[in-house]
Amino acid sequence: MWGDMGNWGWGWMAMGALQMLLFWVLVILGIVVLVKWLAGSPGAAGSPPAGKSAFDILKERYAQGEIDREEFEQKKRDLTG
Repeated sequence: MWGDMGNWGWGWMAMGALQMLLFWVLVILGIVVLVKWLAGSPGAAGSPPAGKSAFDILKERYAQGEIDREEFEQKKRDLTG
């Protein structure tokens, strides 16, 4: 009975192994993409947004109360210096 199949049994096993390998590669790739996405885009944490000058950032920090007037004036002099 099994002899009638010839080598088809090995072919189906190889195809199944290939599908399982492809499945795990896609799962791992999906996890890597998810982690990178959750970590945020490059430059998102700590760096100023593109297009803003140092003086604009200084004014925002003063407006938000992160720095006081004296520090604002000192840094303004440093920037315009």
